[in-house]
Amino acid sequence: SRKIWDTQKNIEVEEKWALKKEELEKKIKKSSFLMDKIKKVKSISIWVFIIPFLAINICLILITQFHWVFPNQENIIHNTIPYIDGGASISRAARPYPNWLIFKPAMFLTSYLLIKYWLYNKEIIQYFNKDHKYLKKILFYGIASAIALTIHSIFLGIKFDNDLYKLFRRIIMFLFIIFEVMAQAYFVATLYSFKNELSKYINIKILKIKLILVSLLIVTAIICIPIISWPGDKFKFLKHLLEWDYFIGIITFYLLTFLMWKKNNKFLK
Repeated sequence: SRKIWDTQKNIEVEEKWALKKEELEKKIKKSSFLMDKIKKVKSISIWVFIIPFLAINICLILITQFHWVFPNQENIIHNTIPYIDGGASISRAARPYPNWLIFKPAMFLTSYLLIKYWLYNKEIIQYFNKDHKYLKKILFYGIASAIALTIHSIFLGIKFDNDLYKLFRRIIMFLFIIFEVMAQAYFVATLYSFKNELSKYINIKILKIKLILVSLLIVTAIICIPIISWPGDKFKFLKHLLEWDYFIGIITFYLLTFLMWKKNNKFLK
Protein backbone atom coordinates (compact mmCIF):
# COMPACT_ATOMS: atom_id res chain seq x y z
CA SER A 1 0.00 0.00 0.00
CA ARG A 2 0.92 3.63 -0.41
CA LYS A 3 1.20 4.13 3.36
CA ILE A 4 3.68 1.27 3.77
CA TRP A 5 5.73 2.49 0.81
CA ASP A 6 5.89 6.02 2.26
CA THR A 7 6.94 4.61 5.64
CA GLN A 8 9.75 2.57 4.06
CA LYS A 9 10.92 5.58 2.08
CA ASN A 10 10.97 7.72 5.22
CA ILE A 11 13.02 5.05 6.99
CA GLU A 12 15.51 4.97 4.09
CA VAL A 13 15.79 8.76 4.13
CA GLU A 14 16.38 8.75 7.90
CA GLU A 15 19.01 6.00 7.58
CA LYS A 16 20.82 7.92 4.83
CA TRP A 17 20.72 11.08 6.92
CA ALA A 18 22.02 9.19 9.99
CA LEU A 19 24.85 7.73 7.87
CA LYS A 20 25.76 11.15 6.48
CA LYS A 21 25.67 12.64 9.96
CA GLU A 22 27.97 9.89 11.25
CA GLU A 23 30.39 10.43 8.35
CA LEU A 24 30.32 14.17 8.97
CA GLU A 25 31.06 13.70 12.67
CA LYS A 26 33.98 11.39 11.84
CA LYS A 27 35.32 13.96 9.37
CA ILE A 28 35.02 16.77 11.91
CA LYS A 29 36.71 14.64 14.59
CA LYS A 30 39.54 13.73 12.21
CA SER A 31 39.93 17.37 11.19
CA SER A 32 40.02 18.49 14.84
CA PHE A 33 42.75 15.93 15.51
CA LEU A 34 44.85 17.32 12.66
CA MET A 35 44.29 20.93 13.73
CA ASP A 36 45.36 20.08 17.28
CA LYS A 37 48.62 18.50 16.09
CA ILE A 38 49.35 21.41 13.72
CA LYS A 39 48.74 23.88 16.55
CA LYS A 40 51.13 21.98 18.83
CA VAL A 41 53.84 21.73 16.16
CA LYS A 42 53.49 25.43 15.38
CA SER A 43 53.74 26.34 19.06
CA ILE A 44 56.74 24.06 19.75
CA SER A 45 58.67 25.04 16.62
CA ILE A 46 58.89 28.74 17.52
CA TRP A 47 60.31 27.85 20.95
CA VAL A 48 62.84 25.45 19.39
CA PHE A 49 64.11 28.51 17.54
CA ILE A 50 63.82 31.13 20.31
CA ILE A 51 65.30 29.20 23.26
CA PRO A 52 68.68 28.17 21.73
CA PHE A 53 68.95 31.47 19.83
CA LEU A 54 68.59 33.47 23.04
CA ALA A 55 70.78 31.08 25.05
CA ILE A 56 73.85 31.21 22.81
CA ASN A 57 73.59 34.95 22.22
CA ILE A 58 73.02 35.85 25.87
CA CYS A 59 76.09 33.75 26.72
CA LEU A 60 78.05 35.57 24.00
CA ILE A 61 76.98 39.03 25.19
CA LEU A 62 77.75 38.23 28.83
CA ILE A 63 81.22 36.83 28.17
CA THR A 64 82.25 39.66 25.82
CA GLN A 65 80.54 42.66 27.46
CA PHE A 66 79.81 41.90 31.13
CA HIS A 67 83.19 40.70 32.37
CA TRP A 68 82.43 41.45 36.03
CA VAL A 69 79.88 38.60 36.03
CA PHE A 70 82.67 36.00 35.75
CA PRO A 71 84.54 35.05 38.93
CA ASN A 72 87.44 33.69 36.87
CA GLN A 73 88.59 36.53 34.64
CA GLU A 74 90.59 34.10 32.50
CA ASN A 75 87.27 33.03 30.99
CA ILE A 76 86.33 36.41 29.52
CA ILE A 77 86.53 37.15 25.80
CA HIS A 78 87.30 40.57 24.32
CA ASN A 79 85.56 42.15 21.31
CA THR A 80 84.53 39.37 18.99
CA ILE A 81 81.58 38.74 16.71
CA PRO A 82 82.06 35.00 16.07
CA TYR A 83 79.40 34.95 13.33
CA ILE A 84 81.85 37.04 11.29
CA ASP A 85 85.36 36.59 12.71
CA GLY A 86 85.13 33.17 14.40
CA GLY A 87 86.78 34.60 17.51
CA ALA A 88 85.33 31.93 19.83
CA SER A 89 83.40 28.68 19.64
CA ILE A 90 79.91 28.23 21.07
CA SER A 91 81.36 25.91 23.72
CA ARG A 92 83.96 28.53 24.69
CA ALA A 93 81.21 31.10 25.21
CA ALA A 94 78.82 28.74 27.01
CA ARG A 95 80.92 26.59 29.32
CA PRO A 96 82.34 29.14 31.87
CA TYR A 97 80.35 29.79 35.04
CA PRO A 98 77.76 31.36 35.18
CA ASN A 99 77.03 30.98 31.42
CA TRP A 100 76.52 27.24 31.65
CA LEU A 101 73.63 27.93 34.06
CA ILE A 102 71.88 29.51 31.07
CA PHE A 103 73.12 27.27 28.29
CA LYS A 104 72.65 23.78 29.74
CA PRO A 105 69.01 24.14 30.90
CA ALA A 106 68.19 25.82 27.58
CA MET A 107 69.65 22.91 25.61
CA PHE A 108 67.91 20.32 27.82
CA LEU A 109 64.58 22.07 27.25
CA THR A 110 65.31 22.33 23.52
CA SER A 111 66.06 18.59 23.39
CA TYR A 112 62.75 17.80 25.09
CA LEU A 113 60.86 20.09 22.69
CA LEU A 114 62.62 18.50 19.70
CA ILE A 115 61.39 15.05 20.72
CA LYS A 116 57.82 16.38 21.10
CA TYR A 117 58.15 18.19 17.78
CA TRP A 118 59.09 15.07 15.82
CA LEU A 119 56.46 12.92 17.56
CA TYR A 120 53.69 15.39 16.67
CA ASN A 121 54.96 15.61 13.10
CA LYS A 122 54.81 11.82 12.90
CA GLU A 123 51.08 12.01 13.65
CA ILE A 124 50.56 14.73 11.04
CA ILE A 125 52.33 12.64 8.39
CA GLN A 126 50.29 9.58 9.35
CA TYR A 127 47.09 11.60 8.89
CA PHE A 128 47.94 11.95 5.18
CA ASN A 129 49.91 8.75 4.65
CA LYS A 130 49.87 6.18 7.45
CA ASP A 131 52.83 4.14 6.15
CA HIS A 132 55.01 6.76 4.49
CA LYS A 133 58.41 5.35 3.51
CA TYR A 134 60.34 8.11 5.32
CA LEU A 135 58.34 8.10 8.57
CA LYS A 136 60.68 5.85 10.57
CA LYS A 137 63.75 7.68 9.30
CA ILE A 138 62.33 11.07 10.33
CA LEU A 139 61.52 9.79 13.80
CA PHE A 140 64.89 8.08 14.26
CA TYR A 141 67.05 10.99 13.11
CA GLY A 142 64.88 13.60 14.85
CA ILE A 143 64.94 11.92 18.27
CA ALA A 144 68.60 10.88 17.87
CA SER A 145 69.55 14.54 17.27
CA ALA A 146 67.78 15.54 20.50
CA ILE A 147 69.62 12.81 22.44
CA ALA A 148 72.97 13.90 20.95
CA LEU A 149 72.28 17.52 21.96
CA THR A 150 71.48 16.39 25.50
CA ILE A 151 74.69 14.33 25.78
CA HIS A 152 76.77 17.22 24.42
CA SER A 153 75.20 19.60 26.95
CA ILE A 154 75.84 17.21 29.87
CA PHE A 155 79.55 17.00 29.10
CA LEU A 156 79.96 20.71 28.31
CA GLY A 157 82.37 22.33 30.76
CA ILE A 158 83.63 19.04 32.22
CA LYS A 159 87.41 19.23 32.07
CA PHE A 160 89.14 15.99 31.28
CA ASP A 161 92.53 16.20 29.60
CA ASN A 162 92.26 13.16 27.40
CA ASP A 163 92.36 12.92 23.60
CA LEU A 164 89.67 10.21 23.52
CA TYR A 165 87.33 12.37 25.62
CA LYS A 166 87.87 15.35 23.28
CA LEU A 167 87.23 13.09 20.29
CA PHE A 168 84.07 11.78 21.96
CA ARG A 169 82.72 15.33 22.40
CA ARG A 170 83.48 16.21 18.77
CA ILE A 171 81.76 13.04 17.55
CA ILE A 172 78.64 13.77 19.63
CA MET A 173 78.42 17.31 18.22
CA PHE A 174 79.01 15.98 14.71
CA LEU A 175 76.25 13.39 15.18
CA PHE A 176 73.83 16.07 16.39
CA ILE A 177 74.42 18.05 13.19
CA ILE A 178 74.16 14.99 10.91
CA PHE A 179 71.03 13.61 12.59
CA GLU A 180 69.34 17.01 12.64
CA VAL A 181 70.01 17.73 8.97
CA MET A 182 68.93 14.21 7.96
CA ALA A 183 65.66 14.56 9.90
CA GLN A 184 64.99 17.94 8.31
CA ALA A 185 65.81 16.66 4.81
CA TYR A 186 63.53 13.61 5.06
CA PHE A 187 60.77 15.75 6.59
CA VAL A 188 60.83 18.29 3.76
CA ALA A 189 60.89 15.47 1.19
CA THR A 190 57.88 13.90 2.91
CA LEU A 191 55.86 17.12 2.89
CA TYR A 192 56.68 17.57 -0.79
CA SER A 193 55.35 14.08 -1.54
CA PHE A 194 51.80 15.17 -0.63
CA LYS A 195 52.09 18.96 -0.94
CA ASN A 196 48.85 19.19 -2.96
CA GLU A 197 46.89 17.72 -0.05
CA LEU A 198 48.72 20.09 2.30
CA SER A 199 48.08 23.20 0.21
CA LYS A 200 45.23 24.52 2.37
CA TYR A 201 47.21 23.95 5.58
CA ILE A 202 50.65 25.33 4.67
CA ASN A 203 52.30 28.19 2.85
CA ILE A 204 53.95 26.44 -0.12
CA LYS A 205 56.45 29.31 -0.54
CA ILE A 206 57.77 28.72 2.98
CA LEU A 207 58.05 25.00 2.24
CA LYS A 208 60.20 25.87 -0.79
CA ILE A 209 62.39 28.11 1.42
CA LYS A 210 62.77 25.18 3.84
CA LEU A 211 63.91 23.03 0.92
CA ILE A 212 66.49 25.65 -0.08
CA LEU A 213 67.71 25.96 3.53
CA VAL A 214 68.11 22.20 3.99
CA SER A 215 69.89 21.93 0.62
CA LEU A 216 72.32 24.67 1.69
CA LEU A 217 72.95 22.95 5.02
CA ILE A 218 73.73 19.65 3.26
CA VAL A 219 76.02 21.24 0.66
CA THR A 220 77.80 23.32 3.32
CA ALA A 221 78.33 20.24 5.49
CA ILE A 222 79.80 18.25 2.60
CA ILE A 223 82.16 21.10 1.61
CA CYS A 224 83.23 21.82 5.19
CA ILE A 225 83.86 18.27 6.42
CA PRO A 226 87.58 18.40 5.38
CA ILE A 227 87.98 21.75 7.19
CA ILE A 228 86.20 20.63 10.36
CA SER A 229 88.11 17.34 10.55
CA TRP A 230 91.51 18.99 9.91
CA PRO A 231 93.75 18.40 12.97
CA GLY A 232 95.21 21.29 14.93
CA ASP A 233 94.32 24.98 14.92
CA LYS A 234 95.06 25.82 11.29
CA PHE A 235 91.40 26.54 10.47
CA LYS A 236 90.32 27.36 14.04
CA PHE A 237 88.63 30.69 13.28
CA LEU A 238 86.88 29.32 10.21
CA LYS A 239 85.66 26.33 12.25
CA HIS A 240 84.23 28.66 14.90
CA LEU A 241 82.56 30.89 12.32
CA LEU A 242 80.97 27.87 10.65
CA GLU A 243 79.80 26.53 14.01
CA TRP A 244 77.88 29.71 14.92
CA ASP A 245 76.39 30.30 11.47
CA TYR A 246 75.54 26.64 10.91
CA PHE A 247 73.78 26.38 14.26
CA ILE A 248 71.65 29.42 13.37
CA GLY A 249 70.87 27.75 10.03
CA ILE A 250 69.70 24.58 11.78
CA ILE A 251 67.35 26.34 14.22
CA THR A 252 66.03 28.65 11.47
CA PHE A 253 64.39 25.52 10.05
CA TYR A 254 62.04 25.59 13.06
CA LEU A 255 61.27 29.27 12.63
CA LEU A 256 60.24 28.45 9.06
CA THR A 257 58.05 25.61 10.37
CA PHE A 258 56.22 28.14 12.55
CA LEU A 259 55.72 30.42 9.54
CA MET A 260 54.78 27.56 7.20
CA TRP A 261 51.64 26.30 8.94
CA LYS A 262 48.63 28.52 8.35
CA LYS A 263 46.41 29.78 11.16
CA ASN A 264 42.81 28.77 11.81
CA ASN A 265 42.57 26.15 9.09
CA LYS A 266 39.33 24.24 8.70
CA PHE A 267 39.28 20.81 7.19
CA LEU A 268 35.70 21.24 6.11
CA LYS A 269 34.87 24.14 3.91
